[in-house]
Amino acid sequence: MPGDTQQFRTYVEDSLDALAQNPHHEAVVHEDRRISAGELRDLVYQMAHAMLAQGLGRTKTVTLLSGNLPETIAARYAANLIGCTVNHLYNKLSAEVQAAIVTDVETAALIVDPRLAERAAELTALAPVPTILTLGKANIGDDLLTLAAEQPTDPIATLAHPDDVISIRHTGGTTGHPKGICSTFGQAAAFRGGLEDSEQTERQLVCTTLAHAAGHLTDHTLAAGGTVVLLEDFDPAQVLATIEREHITRLFVLPPLLYQLLDHPTLPTTNTSTLRTLIYGGCQASPARLTDALHRLGPVLFQFYGQNEAGGISTLATTDHDPTRPDRLRSAGKILPGVEVEIRDPQDNALPTGELGEICVRSQTVMQGYWKQPELTAEVLRDGWLHTGDLGHLDKDGYLTIVDRLKDMIIVVGGHVYTTELEDLLNTHPHIQQSAVFGVPDTDNMEQIHAVIVTSPNTTINEQELREMVRQQRGAMYEPAHITQTHTLPLTDAGKPDKKLLRQQTQNTPTN
Repeated sequence: MPGDTQQFRTYVEDSLDALAQNPHHEAVVHEDRRISAGELRDLVYQMAHAMLAQGLGRTKTVTLLSGNLPETIAARYAANLIGCTVNHLYNKLSAEVQAAIVTDVETAALIVDPRLAERAAELTALAPVPTILTLGKANIGDDLLTLAAEQPTDPIATLAHPDDVISIRHTGGTTGHPKGICSTFGQAAAFRGGLEDSEQTERQLVCTTLAHAAGHLTDHTLAAGGTVVLLEDFDPAQVLATIEREHITRLFVLPPLLYQLLDHPTLPTTNTSTLRTLIYGGCQASPARLTDALHRLGPVLFQFYGQNEAGGISTLATTDHDPTRPDRLRSAGKILPGVEVEIRDPQDNALPTGELGEICVRSQTVMQGYWKQPELTAEVLRDGWLHTGDLGHLDKDGYLTIVDRLKDMIIVVGGHVYTTELEDLLNTHPHIQQSAVFGVPDTDNMEQIHAVIVTSPNTTINEQELREMVRQQRGAMYEPAHITQTHTLPLTDAGKPDKKLLRQQTQNTPTN
């Protein structure tokens, strides 16, 4: 209704209001730059005016091809402020996959990090876009910062409506038609992240891509009047040094990155005493390594369980990280307020406490659907309930434990790998007759990509060349950690490759 739309406020306006309260406060740190809250707020408004002058606005899609720059944050805020849908590409995907996504989301403007100008040229040669804007001088497109500098800093009321799509997030590269997850402005306004409240100002370290969970944490920190310290990528030595130098209070990492911090030789001599919260999530964590982290870092661990499709589902609070309770450390914690969870059997019947089944979720943050894929949407969204594809159970105390996944999706650092995609690619090799791809947990309970390939008779494939083919066509995160060459695959009674048996054989095979 028109009256409702006039009253609607976006997450961007909340953040901009927070920045205005203390304009001299240090809002973003990047390398040797320290950007004040007032400077960031002005840049957002100037960018918004410049984008409007370029013909962008409500319901147009802006795609970001950028690293962890302060200007990346400002560009997303500006685009969302004027009602644009934002799609942020994962940088580790191949140009072909990125181009498919750019085309699929009907990109009106590509906003490019100057350091990625060469990739932008490669991408847009495959998927031309009407407008290319850069976050600084580059040999492609128009410099958005120059255009913004010519604009006023006058505030702009949001042009977005609550039901407009605020973001399209892709869970991984796909062939032909990427799987994009749509969320609305209204959902983003309602989402508060499920973080524990703190009366102190946070200094958040971002060392993973802003395209993923770190972006949400950035919004939370800035809206609460905190400071965001940006690193381009994860390097354990750099992360530890930054925690000490910048007095970091909050950090988000995926479990395998946490393990790298724990194993780094400089940890014992690094002052991490300012760290109050270390948020982890994205894939299952090893209780043994979490216990190690508690001993080394103190009671700072906080687990967040969610999905791009579902938003937040549950959290394991800092106080629940008890090293004497490995069962508790194995859980994903308690369900967030406003979220309903049911454990269901294959017939969609709710199961009693303790029974194992599919985790199904209903909440305000559940996605609207997959972009332009109604049939796939109908498979996972039924009667308002999202079927997560995760297997788990709830105990009598309300703690949720994730046991496995229904599908063969493999979660790796940087995104998701879909086994059928990789199998399809491997099968294009002239000397591969068949392939089976699956994930196998390593000693830290983190999944590694295994590929078993059936080769043509009397042929041996150069595995390094095969990995290079995967990197070039699907990106580095699709590269198999292990490749086994064989002449036949075990089959199930239905005639499908028996991945369960292959996984067991792999786990029982000694490694050097």
